[in-house]
Amino acid sequence: MIQIFQSSLKSSLILVLMLSISILFSNSSFSQNKKVLLSIGDEKITVGEFNNVYEKSNSQGDVIDKKTMEEYLDLYINFKLKVKEALDLRMDTNSAFISELDGYREQLAKPYFVDESINEDLFAEAWDRKQKDVRASHILIKIDENASPEDTLIAYNKIMEIRNRIMNGENFGDLAVEMSEDPSARDREATGRRPFMRGNKGDLGYFSVFDMVYPFESGAYNSEIGEVTLPVRTQFGYHLIKLTDKKNAMGQAQVAHIYFIIPPEATKADSLRVEKKANKVYQEILDGKAYNDAVAEYSEDKGSAKQGGILPWFGVNRMVPEFIEIVYQLSDSGDIAKPLLTAYGWHIVQLKGKKPIKSYDEIKDELKKKVLKDSRAEKSKEIIVKKIKKDFKFKEYPKAKNSFYTAVDSSILIGKWEISKAAGLENVLFKIGNKKYSQKDFADYLFANQKNQTRVAVDIYVNKEYNKFVNEICLDYFDSNLENIYPEFDLLMKEYRDGILLFELTDEKVWSKAIKDTTGLKEFYNKNKNNYMWDERLDASVYTIRDSEIVDDVQAKVFEGVSDYEILLLYNNDSITNVAIQSEKFLKGDNKIIDSIEWEVGNSDDIVNDEETSFVIVHEVLPPQVKKMNEARGLIIADYQNYLEAEWIKLLKEKYNVKINKKVLSSLE
Repeated sequence: MIQIFQSSLKSSLILVLMLSISILFSNSSFSQNKKVLLSIGDEKITVGEFNNVYEKSNSQGDVIDKKTMEEYLDLYINFKLKVKEALDLRMDTNSAFISELDGYREQLAKPYFVDESINEDLFAEAWDRKQKDVRASHILIKIDENASPEDTLIAYNKIMEIRNRIMNGENFGDLAVEMSEDPSARDREATGRRPFMRGNKGDLGYFSVFDMVYPFESGAYNSEIGEVTLPVRTQFGYHLIKLTDKKNAMGQAQVAHIYFIIPPEATKADSLRVEKKANKVYQEILDGKAYNDAVAEYSEDKGSAKQGGILPWFGVNRMVPEFIEIVYQLSDSGDIAKPLLTAYGWHIVQLKGKKPIKSYDEIKDELKKKVLKDSRAEKSKEIIVKKIKKDFKFKEYPKAKNSFYTAVDSSILIGKWEISKAAGLENVLFKIGNKKYSQKDFADYLFANQKNQTRVAVDIYVNKEYNKFVNEICLDYFDSNLENIYPEFDLLMKEYRDGILLFELTDEKVWSKAIKDTTGLKEFYNKNKNNYMWDERLDASVYTIRDSEIVDDVQAKVFEGVSDYEILLLYNNDSITNVAIQSEKFLKGDNKIIDSIEWEVGNSDDIVNDEETSFVIVHEVLPPQVKKMNEARGLIIADYQNYLEAEWIKLLKEKYNVKINKKVLSSLE
């Protein structure tokens, strides 16, 4: 817990230091002026590193006078002296410092690897889709995402043949049963513990944004009701999607139900009997039977029956579509629908409540997190990589790439490929910026990252890994050049670097030292005692009595010398406080009652206020006096820190010769 607090405190202090530095370094005011304003030791500092003082003040509508300029310059010099000392002490080479700065850099660099315009479009698209629930059916022809072009073409032709049959009038559901490689389309017989499962004929029911993989979701949301899409490729294969319904979003719902089971092997007569029973119970409810009583008497869902038939809150993708259809039709809590048939049996559903989609402001953060974690976020990465390739003149050498394939065999698919098989391959595969990457570089990557693969051709696997290798190199190259490409990022990193260095060095020289150096602190206090004075104070006891009938009795006991402890025991108990006593040394303004009396030794008159009676016994009027060290420790430490910093700055100015170009400074007025 202490470590967490210290870490949080350090981050806060570094932020304060950085905010101070940012007064001096505003990227929007970075000047081209190369004139030297001042030098600290052998370091030359230009006007361009300092001119933001003007812009910072001008942006606030202030007029900078010479005194203000000199004050800023003095702060700036002190800051630069500390940074120079930290660098000269090689604090920036400390492994802990490097690790901490790298952590900040990783976070600060993230926005540069995102195409914000694409992300904003994705956020807007997700929010728009969240307003609607869709229902769709599909036919799937499986094909591995790493399949060869030949196998991919076979699967594509097969799905197109199915689509042509649909376009020629054949029923979508019948073809799903016949051709779809999604097993849920067909009835599945009971096996072992798994019960009989009726096929859905491709009907996936209702769903919303994020419920399906992104390409499938887009295929459904971009369709019109009744339309059959062209093949949609996902990680599972090719899909034909038929949109069957689109409704305003239901949000979340909670219902209760009375459940009547239809056995898996039920005859038509059995099914009719269950239906009649459901209708009979429904009529009983219409005739006045309490719904909860009907649940307790008839429901065959024993788990929910114990809770009055209530089911957990659900969204559209959590229930079979027939169930969702009924819920859409119920609007008020307590509404009961006619008996409903699903693949599981008959239900009499009662609405308990609905929760609409939250507002954009309530859901935007959650929405953005889901978008960035979802596969759709790859769009942004793809655009960034494409831009990097263009900006840094990425060039590929296909001959070197093609010749590399001969060095890789099927052992790569079981994670046992040996890099020696690529011996002698040294040609350049591609270059980006001023860096070249050879066949050997890719061989090293391939060897280090190989793992077991199934159902994929060697060349397909190698090509996929090659593309990953290229993307990683492009992103790494971009990352390593961020400071050169973006001056504002370079400036920000320097601010973080200086902030961390300043924290560490200032903590060592000032903050921690002031606390740990007890001898120096005591010596500082003894030399500056008169800076820590009490004003005139009153040593007094304030007695406040809430029961008017005991005022005289309490006063009598006080004047008799009965101790405050005994008085409190006598008149108070655990639940009632009749008497309160406050005994201390009061300053003006500490207590309204104390301020209202004469500051003289003795007893005050009774003071009646808000049904309370108070009186004061003044023990002593204390003249102004020096505070003891423990009475002013916080102030003393703060002043000692200021003293240590001032002395440290003096030493730094002696160590590093500071020269100000007065002529250049005067030109800044």
